[in-house]
Amino acid sequence: HLRTKRATCGLEAAVMEKIFSLFQMYIQVFDATNTTKERRDMVLDFAKENDFKVFFIESVCDDPSVVASNIMEVKLSSPDYRDCSSAEAMEDFMKRIDCYQVNYQPLDPDNHDRDLSLIKVLDVGRRFLVNRVQDYIQSRIVYYLMNIHVQPRTIYLCRHGESEYNVLGRIGGDSGLSIRGKKFSIALCKFLEEQNLKDLKIWTSQLKRTIQTAEALKLPYEQWKALNEIDAGVCEEMTYEEIKETYPEEYALRDQDKYYYRYPTGESYQDLVQRLEPVIMELERQENVLVICHQAVMRCLLAYFLDKSADEMPYLKCPLHTVLKLTPVAYGCRVESIYLNVEAVNTHRERSEEAKKGPNPLMRRNSVTPLASPEPTKKPRINSFEEHTASTSTSLPSCLPREVPTQVS
Repeated sequence: HLRTKRATCGLEAAVMEKIFSLFQMYIQVFDATNTTKERRDMVLDFAKENDFKVFFIESVCDDPSVVASNIMEVKLSSPDYRDCSSAEAMEDFMKRIDCYQVNYQPLDPDNHDRDLSLIKVLDVGRRFLVNRVQDYIQSRIVYYLMNIHVQPRTIYLCRHGESEYNVLGRIGGDSGLSIRGKKFSIALCKFLEEQNLKDLKIWTSQLKRTIQTAEALKLPYEQWKALNEIDAGVCEEMTYEEIKETYPEEYALRDQDKYYYRYPTGESYQDLVQRLEPVIMELERQENVLVICHQAVMRCLLAYFLDKSADEMPYLKCPLHTVLKLTPVAYGCRVESIYLNVEAVNTHRERSEEAKKGPNPLMRRNSVTPLASPEPTKKPRINSFEEHTASTSTSLPSCLPREVPTQVS
């Protein structure tokens, strides 16, 4: 793996932790207030000795209201002020700022630091200055930093209403809602009305069950191809019992390593994470959003905001007819689970005992290892948009999206 070193000047630790979670396979984050040129030269010398690349991130804010808000919302939860009152913490941190102002030497990309790779973030995103971005990882960090904000917001995640295939125990496919699924969509509409959210954005996948759930809300929504459920390939529309009988080795391989396992002609959780990156970046840009999605997709989004590992992600519980309310806060994300009192089947599968014991003799299939089971011709996952619209027009005659569907692949 590529090894690089990142040094940061004055950016909040929570943002640094998120950058690390995004790129932890490739980078190290040195979160420190490197206030002087001498201090930054020391970092550069260390990096040179160890053959690391360096990318500096400097956050500068002169807006008093933003500074005060930052102290109240972020610093009060810091371990430094665990036993202090709000007034004491505010006074102490303002003194820290005064001390920094006396000694601080900002990055100077026009003169002294013109050869450094860096980004200056001014007033929490009002303006950016980028200098000498040299590789892919640095460009991705710049992209991430330019797409986040610190305004208060709430993200609602829920799965579609219970589908006909959920009732039958079949995975994937493009079935419509069951009777209880339709009841959930009505309950979701009432729930949103009670929340009284301003400028709420609603996103769905392009699959029938999420679209039908959104139609009942009688609000504009956007369809994202990237939010489609994980593609089960040759196992689409099968039950787990049928998969175990037809493709026994595939069944065992998936239990062995659920995150990296890729269905024949389908996807893995790792593939899904990469597919969802544009959705995650857009979520960072938005304020209040409701995402109506699918079990595997919801697990990936939840893992991102809660910093869950790849090992934990495929087993996160995301029950039907339950809304997860995510409120980003300093050093994490607050989660509230809201069950809307409509019964549904349980689609969660616990980690198998064999998987808990660790690796087994089976080899995980990837792009170079032959398939463990025969691979028949795969049927199309979903119809064309025209066929899909025609097939749903009889059950949903009155409500089409009031916004042009946005497709992100």
